[in-house]
Amino acid sequence: MQSRLSRREWLAALAAAGASAVFPSDPLRAQTQAATNPRRLDLHHHFGSPRWIKRAVEVKRQGWQQFQDYTLAKAIELMDKGGVQTAFVSWTEPGIWFGDDFSKERREAIAMARDMNEYGARMMSDYKGHFGLFAVLPLPDIDASLEEISYAFDTLKADGVGLLTSYGDIWLGDDKLRPVFEELNRRGAIVYTHPTDATCCHNLGSMNPVTVEWLSDTGRSIHSVLNEAPPYSGPPIRATAGGGNVSTRTSAATRYPNVKFVWSHAGGSLISIPSRVVGNISTEALAKPAAPNSKLFHIRRFYYDTAGSTNPILMQGG
Repeated sequence: MQSRLSRREWLAALAAAGASAVFPSDPLRAQTQAATNPRRLDLHHHFGSPRWIKRAVEVKRQGWQQFQDYTLAKAIELMDKGGVQTAFVSWTEPGIWFGDDFSKERREAIAMARDMNEYGARMMSDYKGHFGLFAVLPLPDIDASLEEISYAFDTLKADGVGLLTSYGDIWLGDDKLRPVFEELNRRGAIVYTHPTDATCCHNLGSMNPVTVEWLSDTGRSIHSVLNEAPPYSGPPIRATAGGGNVSTRTSAATRYPNVKFVWSHAGGSLISIPSRVVGNISTEALAKPAAPNSKLFHIRRFYYDTAGSTNPILMQGG
């Protein structure tokens, strides 16, 4: 009987290996392996506690319909049909506060994060081997999020955290989130991300946010992680020729080298705007290792799931 890869073994592999080792760069090879290898792991698997589902259905923000008939039995049935050994569950938009003013929902959001995490931990316990947990944090409340990190990792034994790409007008590279990311960096945590439509952009162009906006918000958040930072006080840093610009400020990606970022939907809009985010890079430079802590270096060390993005155009572009 073929041995099965445990959840912890996979996490150790993710911590030790590059993206190309865990997720093969050759799409044909990856498809062949997926067809013959029973150890499939689903990184993009949403869940909701009964309390969260009730609230989501009441508010009816984008995507609520998928939870109307949600049950764990149905989730496991779909996993079995797809040959998925373990699903790492995470929340989805709009998160644990459902309006645009966090201050009005702060207490309920903090309680909802705890409810979701304890429910996810029960899923892991009741269905051993079927589920892992990317814990919910009640951002943008820093103190409550630090408390939840401690509880999720030390008590519930979560596998990482699941974050949205933005919280109101705060994207993940914002310095306001520094204490949270410093703690996640200290723990060498996996940070899985899922897009949302930020306060600015619920109905731009009279279109459903899932069409364009979620992909754009992922691109914004990646850009913020690569660029947004407090002023750098040291000597000027020259851009490295061909390797992507090295910022004269310390980016969040550079400050948190132990955080393993996983971006949804193949990086959202990133594939269409690389020169705007990473900088103009020559074909020759792409064939060589990127300069340490350059934007290209970080883009390559990030991980990307391919949910909703498995089409020939995007896969070849990646």
